[in-house]
Amino acid sequence: MPMLTPELYYLTLAAAFTGLLWLPIIINRLTEMGPWQALKNPQPDVRPHADWAYRLANAHRNAVENLVVFAPVALCVHLLGLTSPTTGLAAAVFFYSRVAHAIIYTFGIPLFRTIAFFAGFIAQMALAASILDYLRG
Repeated sequence: MPMLTPELYYLTLAAAFTGLLWLPIIINRLTEMGPWQALKNPQPDVRPHADWAYRLANAHRNAVENLVVFAPVALCVHLLGLTSPTTGLAAAVFFYSRVAHAIIYTFGIPLFRTIAFFAGFIAQMALAASILDYLRG
């Protein structure tokens, strides 16, 4: 059985969390629009009435965009055997910063949202730096 590194563990958590973020948005749509309207093809110009649902939808899109960056670097760190306390910490920081970002964004707290986003970005760059350092020899 392959070893579960912190990078794979937090990648799995981040992917699962990102996948679940849409649930409150859909529940809100069902409540606001009723099942028939909510389950029809989405209309891009229809905005949720609840501001929190609109912000959560934006947070979900942002989470997907950041997962696209995090996943390959986390996988590369794992596959290259570069796991270290630093890369494990970076993976954990990424995951927890994304959870914080989604919650803070949903509640509309601007400055802390940016701080959470930046922490996740720094974590991604730490993982990328470990790969680049390895490749330089």
